[in-house]
Amino acid sequence: MILRRFSGHASERWKVARLAMIARVMRYFIWITGTLIALRQIGIDLSNIAMVGSALAVGLGFGLQNIVSNFVSGVIILLDRSLKAGDFIELESGIRGNVREIAMRYTRVCTNDSLDILVPNSEFINGRVTNWTHDNAYRRMHIPFGIAYGTPKEKVAQAAAAAARKINGIISDHPMEPQTWLVSYGDNAVNYELVVWADHQLTTAPAAAHARLMWALDDKLQAAGIEIPFPQRDLHFKSGAVKVELQKRRAASSENA
Repeated sequence: MILRRFSGHASERWKVARLAMIARVMRYFIWITGTLIALRQIGIDLSNIAMVGSALAVGLGFGLQNIVSNFVSGVIILLDRSLKAGDFIELESGIRGNVREIAMRYTRVCTNDSLDILVPNSEFINGRVTNWTHDNAYRRMHIPFGIAYGTPKEKVAQAAAAAARKINGIISDHPMEPQTWLVSYGDNAVNYELVVWADHQLTTAPAAAHARLMWALDDKLQAAGIEIPFPQRDLHFKSGAVKVELQKRRAASSENA
Protein backbone atom coordinates (compact mmCIF):
# COMPACT_ATOMS: atom_id res chain seq x y z
CA MET A 1 0.00 0.00 0.00
CA ILE A 2 2.86 2.38 0.81
CA LEU A 3 4.51 1.68 -2.54
CA ARG A 4 1.19 2.15 -4.35
CA ARG A 5 0.61 5.50 -2.64
CA PHE A 6 4.15 6.64 -3.41
CA SER A 7 3.81 5.60 -7.05
CA GLY A 8 0.53 7.48 -7.31
CA HIS A 9 2.06 10.69 -5.97
CA ALA A 10 5.04 10.32 -8.32
CA SER A 11 2.73 9.83 -11.30
CA GLU A 12 0.77 12.96 -10.41
CA ARG A 13 3.97 15.01 -10.11
CA TRP A 14 5.12 13.78 -13.50
CA LYS A 15 1.79 14.67 -15.11
CA VAL A 16 1.93 18.20 -13.67
CA ALA A 17 5.50 18.72 -14.92
CA ARG A 18 4.65 17.40 -18.38
CA LEU A 19 1.57 19.63 -18.68
CA ALA A 20 3.62 22.65 -17.61
CA MET A 21 6.21 21.94 -20.32
CA ILE A 22 3.53 21.45 -22.99
CA ALA A 23 1.89 24.71 -21.94
CA ARG A 24 5.19 26.58 -22.34
CA VAL A 25 5.81 25.10 -25.80
CA MET A 26 2.27 25.95 -26.93
CA ARG A 27 2.62 29.49 -25.60
CA TYR A 28 5.80 30.05 -27.62
CA PHE A 29 4.21 28.50 -30.71
CA ILE A 30 1.12 30.71 -30.45
CA TRP A 31 3.25 33.81 -29.88
CA ILE A 32 5.42 33.15 -32.95
CA THR A 33 2.43 32.26 -35.13
CA GLY A 34 0.51 35.34 -34.01
CA THR A 35 3.49 37.58 -34.74
CA LEU A 36 3.83 36.22 -38.29
CA ILE A 37 0.10 36.67 -38.98
CA ALA A 38 0.21 40.24 -37.67
CA LEU A 39 3.17 41.09 -39.90
CA ARG A 40 1.38 39.72 -42.94
CA GLN A 41 -1.76 41.71 -42.13
CA ILE A 42 0.13 45.00 -42.10
CA GLY A 43 1.64 44.24 -45.51
CA ILE A 44 5.16 43.12 -44.65
CA ASP A 45 6.60 40.58 -47.10
CA LEU A 46 7.37 37.49 -45.06
CA SER A 47 9.60 36.02 -47.76
CA ASN A 48 12.19 38.75 -47.15
CA ILE A 49 11.89 38.20 -43.43
CA ALA A 50 12.36 34.48 -43.98
CA MET A 51 15.58 35.08 -45.90
CA VAL A 52 16.92 37.41 -43.23
CA GLY A 53 15.73 35.04 -40.55
CA SER A 54 17.54 32.13 -42.16
CA ALA A 55 20.77 34.09 -42.26
CA LEU A 56 20.35 35.15 -38.65
CA ALA A 57 19.48 31.60 -37.65
CA VAL A 58 22.77 30.31 -39.03
CA GLY A 59 24.70 32.98 -37.16
CA LEU A 60 22.76 32.67 -33.95
CA GLY A 61 22.73 28.89 -34.11
CA PHE A 62 26.27 28.68 -32.85
CA GLY A 63 25.64 31.15 -30.06
CA LEU A 64 22.34 29.56 -29.05
CA GLN A 65 23.57 26.00 -29.35
CA ASN A 66 23.68 25.43 -25.60
CA ILE A 67 20.27 27.01 -25.07
CA VAL A 68 18.69 24.84 -27.76
CA SER A 69 20.45 21.77 -26.37
CA ASN A 70 19.10 22.45 -22.88
CA PHE A 71 15.60 23.06 -24.25
CA VAL A 72 15.57 19.80 -26.20
CA SER A 73 17.04 17.95 -23.21
CA GLY A 74 14.23 19.27 -21.02
CA VAL A 75 11.63 17.96 -23.46
CA ILE A 76 13.36 14.55 -23.56
CA ILE A 77 13.46 14.36 -19.75
CA LEU A 78 9.72 14.92 -19.52
CA LEU A 79 8.83 12.59 -22.37
CA ASP A 80 10.89 9.58 -21.24
CA ARG A 81 9.84 10.03 -17.59
CA SER A 82 13.37 9.45 -16.33
CA LEU A 83 13.11 12.42 -13.98
CA LYS A 84 10.28 14.19 -12.19
CA ALA A 85 9.74 16.76 -9.47
CA GLY A 86 10.27 15.17 -6.05
CA ASP A 87 12.98 12.72 -7.12
CA PHE A 88 16.17 12.56 -5.06
CA ILE A 89 19.12 12.48 -7.45
CA GLU A 90 22.91 12.56 -7.56
CA LEU A 91 24.76 13.89 -10.59
CA GLU A 92 28.16 12.94 -11.93
CA SER A 93 29.39 16.38 -10.84
CA GLY A 94 28.58 15.53 -7.21
CA ILE A 95 25.39 17.59 -6.91
CA ARG A 96 22.84 15.76 -4.78
CA GLY A 97 19.34 16.81 -3.78
CA ASN A 98 15.63 16.92 -4.55
CA VAL A 99 14.30 17.93 -7.96
CA ARG A 100 12.04 20.92 -7.41
CA GLU A 101 11.34 22.10 -10.95
CA ILE A 102 12.04 21.06 -14.54
CA ALA A 103 12.07 24.25 -16.61
CA MET A 104 12.74 24.89 -20.30
CA ARG A 105 16.46 25.53 -19.85
CA TYR A 106 17.39 24.12 -16.46
CA THR A 107 16.31 21.82 -13.65
CA ARG A 108 16.22 23.24 -10.13
CA VAL A 109 17.75 20.92 -7.54
CA CYS A 110 17.48 21.70 -3.82
CA THR A 111 20.22 20.18 -1.65
CA ASN A 112 19.79 19.05 1.96
CA ASP A 113 21.52 22.29 2.96
CA SER A 114 18.61 24.23 1.36
CA LEU A 115 20.71 25.41 -1.57
CA ASP A 116 18.88 25.79 -4.89
CA ILE A 117 21.14 24.78 -7.79
CA LEU A 118 20.09 25.42 -11.39
CA VAL A 119 21.48 22.52 -13.44
CA PRO A 120 21.43 22.75 -17.27
CA ASN A 121 19.10 20.10 -18.67
CA SER A 122 21.79 18.81 -21.02
CA GLU A 123 23.79 17.60 -18.00
CA PHE A 124 21.03 15.08 -17.26
CA ILE A 125 21.17 13.73 -20.82
CA ASN A 126 24.94 13.70 -21.38
CA GLY A 127 26.07 12.64 -17.89
CA ARG A 128 25.33 9.85 -15.44
CA VAL A 129 22.40 10.47 -13.11
CA THR A 130 21.65 8.38 -10.02
CA ASN A 131 17.94 8.57 -9.23
CA TRP A 132 17.51 7.18 -5.73
CA THR A 133 13.71 7.39 -5.77
CA HIS A 134 12.83 6.68 -9.40
CA ASP A 135 10.42 3.78 -8.88
CA ASN A 136 11.21 2.56 -5.37
CA ALA A 137 10.58 4.31 -2.07
CA TYR A 138 13.29 2.35 -0.24
CA ARG A 139 17.08 2.20 -0.36
CA ARG A 140 19.55 -0.17 1.27
CA MET A 141 22.26 1.38 3.43
CA HIS A 142 25.54 -0.18 4.62
CA ILE A 143 27.08 0.96 7.93
CA PRO A 144 30.61 -0.47 8.41
CA PHE A 145 32.09 -0.96 11.89
CA GLY A 146 34.88 -2.95 13.53
CA ILE A 147 34.78 -5.15 16.64
CA ALA A 148 37.61 -6.59 18.74
CA TYR A 149 38.69 -10.15 18.03
CA GLY A 150 37.12 -12.75 20.32
CA THR A 151 33.74 -11.00 20.61
CA PRO A 152 30.83 -13.45 20.06
CA LYS A 153 29.23 -12.83 16.67
CA GLU A 154 25.69 -13.35 18.00
CA LYS A 155 26.23 -10.64 20.60
CA VAL A 156 27.37 -8.22 17.91
CA ALA A 157 24.35 -9.02 15.72
CA GLN A 158 21.93 -8.44 18.60
CA ALA A 159 23.44 -5.06 19.45
CA ALA A 160 23.42 -3.95 15.81
CA ALA A 161 19.78 -4.99 15.35
CA ALA A 162 18.81 -3.08 18.50
CA ALA A 163 20.55 0.01 17.13
CA ALA A 164 18.61 -0.22 13.87
CA ARG A 165 15.30 -0.52 15.73
CA LYS A 166 15.95 2.81 17.45
CA ILE A 167 15.78 4.74 14.16
CA ASN A 168 12.38 5.68 12.77
CA GLY A 169 12.22 4.90 9.07
CA ILE A 170 14.25 1.68 9.15
CA ILE A 171 12.20 -1.18 7.71
CA SER A 172 11.88 -4.15 10.07
CA ASP A 173 9.52 -6.41 8.07
CA HIS A 174 10.73 -9.49 6.20
CA PRO A 175 12.57 -9.61 3.82
CA MET A 176 13.87 -6.10 4.56
CA GLU A 177 14.73 -6.60 8.23
CA PRO A 178 18.14 -5.31 9.45
CA GLN A 179 21.05 -7.69 8.96
CA THR A 180 24.59 -7.87 10.30
CA TRP A 181 27.21 -9.05 7.84
CA LEU A 182 30.69 -10.27 8.75
CA VAL A 183 32.72 -8.69 5.95
CA SER A 184 36.41 -9.35 6.60
CA TYR A 185 39.16 -9.90 9.15
CA GLY A 186 41.22 -6.74 9.50
CA ASP A 187 44.59 -6.06 11.11
CA ASN A 188 43.03 -4.75 14.31
CA ALA A 189 39.36 -5.77 14.18
CA VAL A 190 36.72 -8.08 12.77
CA ASN A 191 34.91 -5.93 10.20
CA TYR A 192 31.11 -5.98 10.10
CA GLU A 193 28.40 -4.10 8.23
CA LEU A 194 24.97 -3.18 9.54
CA VAL A 195 22.72 -3.48 6.48
CA VAL A 196 19.30 -1.81 6.64
CA TRP A 197 16.52 -0.70 4.33
CA ALA A 198 15.57 2.96 4.76
CA ASP A 199 12.29 4.63 3.83
CA HIS A 200 11.89 7.65 1.56
CA GLN A 201 12.52 10.20 4.30
CA LEU A 202 15.85 8.67 5.31
CA THR A 203 16.81 8.01 1.69
CA THR A 204 16.56 11.70 0.85
CA ALA A 205 18.84 12.59 3.79
CA PRO A 206 21.57 9.91 3.53
CA ALA A 207 24.27 11.73 5.50
CA ALA A 208 21.94 12.42 8.44
CA ALA A 209 20.61 8.85 8.33
CA HIS A 210 24.16 7.45 8.36
CA ALA A 211 25.09 9.66 11.32
CA ARG A 212 22.01 8.60 13.31
CA LEU A 213 22.71 4.92 12.68
CA MET A 214 26.36 5.30 13.71
CA TRP A 215 25.31 7.11 16.90
CA ALA A 216 22.76 4.43 17.83
CA LEU A 217 25.22 1.66 16.98
CA ASP A 218 27.89 3.14 19.24
CA ASP A 219 25.38 3.42 22.10
CA LYS A 220 24.24 -0.20 21.79
CA LEU A 221 27.76 -1.61 21.46
CA GLN A 222 28.90 0.23 24.57
CA ALA A 223 25.79 -0.85 26.49
CA ALA A 224 26.52 -4.48 25.57
CA GLY A 225 30.14 -4.17 26.69
CA ILE A 226 31.47 -4.78 23.19
CA GLU A 227 34.91 -3.34 22.53
CA ILE A 228 35.52 -1.14 19.50
CA PRO A 229 39.30 -1.47 18.93
CA PHE A 230 41.66 1.24 17.79
CA PRO A 231 44.63 0.76 15.44
CA GLN A 232 47.64 -0.71 17.26
CA ARG A 233 50.99 -2.30 16.46
CA ASP A 234 52.97 -4.91 18.37
CA LEU A 235 56.78 -4.58 18.15
CA HIS A 236 58.99 -7.60 18.90
CA PHE A 237 62.73 -7.18 19.54
CA LYS A 238 65.26 -9.98 19.55
CA SER A 239 67.24 -9.58 22.77
CA GLY A 240 70.54 -10.47 21.14
CA ALA A 241 70.22 -7.87 18.41
CA VAL A 242 69.33 -5.15 20.91
CA LYS A 243 72.31 -6.04 23.12
CA VAL A 244 74.80 -5.91 20.22
CA GLU A 245 73.41 -2.55 19.08
CA LEU A 246 73.76 -1.10 22.58
CA GLN A 247 77.36 -2.34 22.84
CA LYS A 248 78.20 -0.69 19.49
CA ARG A 249 76.75 2.61 20.64
CA ARG A 250 78.70 2.50 23.90
CA ALA A 251 81.92 1.75 22.05
CA ALA A 252 81.32 4.65 19.65
CA SER A 253 80.65 6.99 22.57
CA SER A 254 83.90 5.95 24.27
CA GLU A 255 85.95 6.62 21.12
CA ASN A 256 84.43 10.05 20.68
CA ALA A 257 85.18 10.90 24.29
